Amino acid sequence: MKKGARRGFGLYLVLIMIGVCIVVYLQSQNTTVDTNYTLDEFKAHVSEGVIEEVAIYQNSKVPTGTVQFRTKNSVNSITEFYVSDVNVVQDIVLTYGDGQIKMSLHDVASDTTFFSILPIILLVFLTLFLIMLMLGGGAGGGAGGGGAGKAMSFGKSRAKKTDEDENKHTFKDVAGLDEEKEDMAEIVDFLKNPKKYSALGARIPKGVLLEGPPGTGKTLLAKAVAGEAGVPFFTISGSDFVEMFVGVGASRVRDLFEDAKKNAPCMVFIDEIDAVGRKRGSGLGGGHDEREQTLNQLLVEMDGFGSNEGIIVLAATNRVDILDPALLRPGRFDRKVMVGTPDVKGREAILKVHVRNKPLAEDVDLHEIARTTAGFAGADLENLMNESAIAAAKANRQYIKKEDVDKSFVKIGIGGEKKSRLIPQKTREITAYHEAGHAILFHLLSEVGPVHLVSIIPNGRGAGGYTMPLPENDNVFMTKKKMLQDIQVSFGGRIAEEIIFGDITTGASQDIKQATQMAQAMVVKYGMSEEIGLINYEVDSGEEVFLGRDLGHSRSYSDEVAALIDKEVRKIIKDCYEEAKRIIEENIDVLHACANKLLEKERIDRPEFEALFEKNIAESDTGLGLDW
Repeated sequence: MKKGARRGFGLYLVLIMIGVCIVVYLQSQNTTVDTNYTLDEFKAHVSEGVIEEVAIYQNSKVPTGTVQFRTKNSVNSITEFYVSDVNVVQDIVLTYGDGQIKMSLHDVASDTTFFSILPIILLVFLTLFLIMLMLGGGAGGGAGGGGAGKAMSFGKSRAKKTDEDENKHTFKDVAGLDEEKEDMAEIVDFLKNPKKYSALGARIPKGVLLEGPPGTGKTLLAKAVAGEAGVPFFTISGSDFVEMFVGVGASRVRDLFEDAKKNAPCMVFIDEIDAVGRKRGSGLGGGHDEREQTLNQLLVEMDGFGSNEGIIVLAATNRVDILDPALLRPGRFDRKVMVGTPDVKGREAILKVHVRNKPLAEDVDLHEIARTTAGFAGADLENLMNESAIAAAKANRQYIKKEDVDKSFVKIGIGGEKKSRLIPQKTREITAYHEAGHAILFHLLSEVGPVHLVSIIPNGRGAGGYTMPLPENDNVFMTKKKMLQDIQVSFGGRIAEEIIFGDITTGASQDIKQATQMAQAMVVKYGMSEEIGLINYEVDSGEEVFLGRDLGHSRSYSDEVAALIDKEVRKIIKDCYEEAKRIIEENIDVLHACANKLLEKERIDRPEFEALFEKNIAESDTGLGLDW
């Protein structure tokens, strides 16, 4: 039977069962069972001539039975009651009915119990059938499910298999990850030349954990490894293991590795493994929930009593800190590869990959784009060039210009500009001076600039304007000097409002929040306070996401230390504020010039902004002036 015919048959079957249930239901609704009805009442109704028709249902083997009657006033309503001897009912009708009452006798077979529960049976089967239909059973099976369909394959693996001739990814498709590819190339060589390693007593790593921020190319790297090795590749997400039914996850793990054994040598890639590999005992439910059973089975399959020779498990996560220690030990994940954000050279290589099918104008410099996108991951760079292509298409151009890239850069980082929004002149002036205050500090402080764009055009994220710096280097870590200057820059907008208008607005709320968090981190996390010393007093690092552990968290220091921490944070904030105010006051002419320029043009770039200093005042000595 064809797939469409099976579906049609299933639909007709459902409609028939629904129709039967409706008929039975309507019949039952017309019949009222009165358990308190007595023969004396029946006799009185017969004598009064109220009853029009009587039906007696009795199994001939026993005297008991049920009586149904219909009154003259209620044609569509039937009353039913139970009697211990149906002969008494017949005598009453014959004696007091005066021959005006229709009476019928029905011999009920002894197996009427089945027919009485038939509606319930139909409803149960209908419910099961609908469940199977929703899970794919109505379509007659499916991949991995056979004729029973998906309803019978809950415990089957959901991994997608890619054969060696289907996987077209190679290391050439992975740009900006040279060291990472070097590490993974050893795995490829081991699969291609196992004898070279086994002769020296080496064993192939059982697992490789790819860790790093989102969008850095972990999944692409895993596909490239399988493509280079020329082996089957199974892919599955960590969330695909866990279901609400107990035991399903563990069954899927077993089924996945059974399929992998049949295709060995092969690779199994588990994306977002933190969905199933979190630390055990971290929830309120204890150690017996479905996720932990799944994890236990995964641990057994990776390095248990069973033999899984020729199977390499690759996994990706950006939350390695929450993974179970048993999962991370050698013998399960022997090798851990950190896939971080690329440097300027890596970003340029990634950009070259993503512009292969995108025509570029002569003014588009990939090296310059790479230099201005510090901190961007591969996915961010792909998104940047895609948005640039969309912008060029909207402008009805056949190529991408530098202005398309610039607009997309702002759109991704800040949000789309809302040029049509009507802003009162007073608000525009406040915003112009606010952003000018930030921009001056970005320009004059050595660790935080230079300025890339300054705008008073509202954006899609609710801000009235923005000042975008342009980091020229990839910072591996932050110095104390840079952190202090970041705090100073945060106060630039508020200080400009105070100096020019003698009043303040709520526009600096996010700036104040960022400055406070930075100052607190300096004191309690990074040991940058001489009074506090080299002690970590951080209460909640934000790394734990489990309610069970959160309930156990408590402050690990006294009230005296808490007061000292507050004092040190206040000192940092106060000193940075005063230093930032001094710098802005010394460059008040530039502040006015920048604000006026913004009111005139709404947006100025780096050359226009830097020209304001040359025109108005030479850069002053802007040492930190802080005794930190």
